[in-house]
Amino acid sequence: MRLRLASATARTTLASLSALLLALVAVPQPASAHGPGAKWVTAWGASQVAGSEIPWSSCPAGAGLQDKTVRNVLFVSAGGDNVRVRLANTFGTRPVSVGHVTVALQESGAAAVPGTLRTLTFGGRAQTTVPAGGDLFSDPLPMRLRALSSLLVSVHVDEATGPVANHPFTAQGNYLADGDATLGTSGAGYTDTPCWMLVSGIDVRAGARTTGTVVTFGDSITDTASTTGNANQRYPDHLARRLQSGHGPSLAVVNAGLGGNRLIADRDGEPYYGPSGVSRVERDALGQSGVRAVILQEGINDIGFSAPAEDIIAGYRAFIEKVHAKGVPVYGGTLLPFQGSFIWTPERQATWTAVNDWIRNSGAFDGVVDFAAATASDGDPLTLDPAFDSGDGLHPNDAGTRAMAEAVDLGMLAGGRRR
Repeated sequence: MRLRLASATARTTLASLSALLLALVAVPQPASAHGPGAKWVTAWGASQVAGSEIPWSSCPAGAGLQDKTVRNVLFVSAGGDNVRVRLANTFGTRPVSVGHVTVALQESGAAAVPGTLRTLTFGGRAQTTVPAGGDLFSDPLPMRLRALSSLLVSVHVDEATGPVANHPFTAQGNYLADGDATLGTSGAGYTDTPCWMLVSGIDVRAGARTTGTVVTFGDSITDTASTTGNANQRYPDHLARRLQSGHGPSLAVVNAGLGGNRLIADRDGEPYYGPSGVSRVERDALGQSGVRAVILQEGINDIGFSAPAEDIIAGYRAFIEKVHAKGVPVYGGTLLPFQGSFIWTPERQATWTAVNDWIRNSGAFDGVVDFAAATASDGDPLTLDPAFDSGDGLHPNDAGTRAMAEAVDLGMLAGGRRR
């Protein structure tokens, strides 16, 4: 009995020390702590879609919110000593009145690490209004934040919002509460919600080692694939870990994937899959702070709608032209093998082959990431490796997304130059 009591006491002490150490990560720091190389980069971002009812989801974005607090759980790819949050009303048809916004380190679930919760301001005020069809950055908040931390960003809206711009498929549990619960640290009163709402980005003021932001752009294979929930196993998350594990120059990583998204066309009647990749590149890729490179891996849903190879390739050319017009390099990711999946046909296989051959050999991209080769079965380049297959022959599992991240040439990204 004494041994068990001693063990319990030790565990309590260790837990308290761990919470204290985490709290020290997020205590306010003087803005003057920045070196001359400090810059704003987007450490987390999520592409937005119009608020709508999603047949199989409990996300309330279609009906909208009134006197509710959304508590978003957000995994940041880079650290810094100032933070600012971008509120989103991207597809809203009316202004959204925001009563209070807080940021804190996540302890677990909806609970914050004690001592880390801070109120954000907008032009010096806690209250703000996000214009219809627009977004709005908070004032910078001095806050020392480590890379690969998880933040809670809580937003209270008092008046009826109408349909809310959101990110519907997250592989992350988020939270919703009645009234203004932004200052709550225990998580009491919050219930689960599957989507990110009202927040589209977190910028950090990063030091000299972080040279900019790389945007990973695509569909569900970039967005979430079929990865373990609440575990940050998306390929951009693994890429962020690789970048942070080194000692040289690094990059923040933004996930601009949208589940179900197509490159060259919208999906009629299904706004929760978002506007086409070609039409959203300016906002979702070039609109990120410090953007230095883009990795494009999209087109499998177009093949699933039987789009011809020449149309998909024309979409790539249009995408590349838009990114190059801003002086940013864009790297082409080959499409993952999909034979055996529900969308496979011999004709679509021929399209896949033609598209991947063009990505690899056309020279239109500034470089190539051969995701297909990295995830294919040994001896069968048309099929996902069983070790990487989530079970549907199309989406990679956690090991598959890790293999994708490992296929990225970090030296190529660090170069950050157009051909």
